Amino acid sequence: MTIKIFTTAFSGNLLNDAPQPWQIGFQDGATPIMEGIVEFHDQILFYLIIIIVFVTWILSSTILTFSNNKNKLSAKYENHGTLIELIWTITPALILVAIAFPSFKLLYLMDEVIAPAMTLKVIGRQWYWSYEYSDYINENSSENGISFDSYMIPTNELEPGQLRLLEVDNRIVVPIDTHIRIIGTASDVIHAFAVPSLGLKMDCIPGRLNQSSMLIQREGVYYGQCSELCGVWHGFMPIVVEAVSLEKYLSWLNEQLDNSPSLYFIKVIKYNKI
Repeated sequence: MTIKIFTTAFSGNLLNDAPQPWQIGFQDGATPIMEGIVEFHDQILFYLIIIIVFVTWILSSTILTFSNNKNKLSAKYENHGTLIELIWTITPALILVAIAFPSFKLLYLMDEVIAPAMTLKVIGRQWYWSYEYSDYINENSSENGISFDSYMIPTNELEPGQLRLLEVDNRIVVPIDTHIRIIGTASDVIHAFAVPSLGLKMDCIPGRLNQSSMLIQREGVYYGQCSELCGVWHGFMPIVVEAVSLEKYLSWLNEQLDNSPSLYFIKVIKYNKI
């Protein structure tokens, strides 16, 4: 059976939104943060390759030119070289400063939550995830009305095309082009909510609320896993985020509201399409 590990975006291009066997590169980014991470990585890698080639050439030239077999007294009186010491001290410092500025900018953007239109609460448990859509509450109580648990689908129950150890019975459904705030916590031990294609990795700690955000730019199904060692079944609590259009999200939302007719909106999400 051939496992489908690509999803099709609006342009019709095949995009890698799931892990592949022996993968060493990034998954295709679906958020501005992930695109920034990949771009920053590629830029740094380019300059690292130049530095590695230059340093390798210097070392090789030094070893071959000043070996004991060729010239035993060549460096007898060379105790200090002020100029070269300044060069190899100042140059790396300037390179680190050049790397630091875009790095700090990216870190700041990753922590910034800009006027979220909706909130998703994530709760890590041994060994599954619980989700709550905090914008909808039950009018008869203070409990969240849209909430569910998400368990991994066992291998023997997978359908053709589904991914082993990555599929769940209940997916997170969110709209695209929407600022989404994610609040993470845990009920027992430390977990980590991570979805590589979305550039998202957040620790979920018992008794504490951590916050992150995402803005998904295209429809698709994005896979993640718990990234903090949390026990014997740590590798069996996957995450699946399904990003859909606003119309499809409202249809999914209506289905949830039909199952719980006492729910009502406490926030109004503003879109140009409405």
